[in-house]
Amino acid sequence: MDVSTYLWFLSLCTCLVHGKPTLRKERVHHEPELSRQPHEDNQSYQYDHEAFLGKEEATTFDQLTPEESKARLGKIVDRIDSNVDGYITTDELKAWIKRVQKRYVYENVAKVWSDYDLNKDNKISWDEFKQATYGYYLANPEEFEDATDQFNFKKMLPRDERRFKAADLNGDLAAEREEFTAFLHPEEFEQMQEIVVLETLEDIDKNGDGHVDEDEYIADMFAHEDGGPEPDWVRTERDQFSDFRDLNKDGKMDLEEIRHWILPQDYDHAQAEARHLVYESDTDKDQMLTKEEILENWNMFVGSQATNYGEDLTRNHDEL
Repeated sequence: MDVSTYLWFLSLCTCLVHGKPTLRKERVHHEPELSRQPHEDNQSYQYDHEAFLGKEEATTFDQLTPEESKARLGKIVDRIDSNVDGYITTDELKAWIKRVQKRYVYENVAKVWSDYDLNKDNKISWDEFKQATYGYYLANPEEFEDATDQFNFKKMLPRDERRFKAADLNGDLAAEREEFTAFLHPEEFEQMQEIVVLETLEDIDKNGDGHVDEDEYIADMFAHEDGGPEPDWVRTERDQFSDFRDLNKDGKMDLEEIRHWILPQDYDHAQAEARHLVYESDTDKDQMLTKEEILENWNMFVGSQATNYGEDLTRNHDEL
C-alpha cells in the first residue's frame, strides 16, 4: 500500500465518521449467520450445506454427480484433519466452519499478500510491512507538514506495530499467512480481542482519560453540526448508553464495558453445527468422525448444494 492509498484510506475513515450528521458507525462485531436457510432435520440439509461449505459458494455441486461430490468431499476432509490422525473432531470441524464463513477475509489477504511480501519468502516481516506502508513517510517527513497527515502517520505507525506484534504468535516479527490475516482483520480472531477493544477505546476517547463517556459515545456515531434537535435514534442511543453500556453506572465505559458492547457473547453457531454434524454422522459413537463416516453421510455435508472448493483444490494456494 503506497502512501497515497494509505492517506486516501485514512481520509475515507474520517469522512465515514464525520461526513454526515446522522451517520451511524457500527462498532459491534456479531458472529455471522451460517446459512440463510432454516435448520430443519430433513433430507434437504440446506442449512448444513451452507454452513459446511459457505453460503456464497453453494451452487457448484448442483452440476456434479454423486461420485464427483464424494471425491471432492474426501479432499476437503483431508484438509479439515489438521493433525492428520485420521479423525475429525468437533473442534476441527468447528474451526473449518468458522474458516469457511470467513473466506472473504482470506481472499482479501491473498490479494494484497504480494504487495507486502517484498522478499518473497512467504512471510511478511514487520520491517516489510512498515516499509511498504510507511516507507515514503519515514524517508520524506518534510513532505508531511500538514498537521492532520502528520498526526495520522504518527498515530498509526505505533498502533500498527502493536497490532502486528499481537498477531505474531511466535514472536519472530515475521507473519505467516494466518498471523497476517489476524493483523489485517483482528475482529475475526479471538486472540486479537484485546487489541480490538483497545483500539475502539482509543478511537472514541477524545479527551484521553481512558474511558468513553456518553458524549464521546454519541459523537462516534453522530456529528451534531447544525445545532438542531437530535434524531430519535440518537436519543435512543443515549438511553442505551445509560441502561446497557455503562454497566457499573459511573457515567462512562471502561475496557471491560467496551468489550461487552462490541464483542457480545453470541450463540456459537459454528460450535452447534459442528456438534450436530458429528452427532448425525458418528456411526460408532466415539464422538469423532472418520473419512468413511463422512462419506457415508455425504449428502448431509454437500449433497446437491456445495461450493467451488473442487475448483479451489486444483489451484496452488492455501487460503483455506
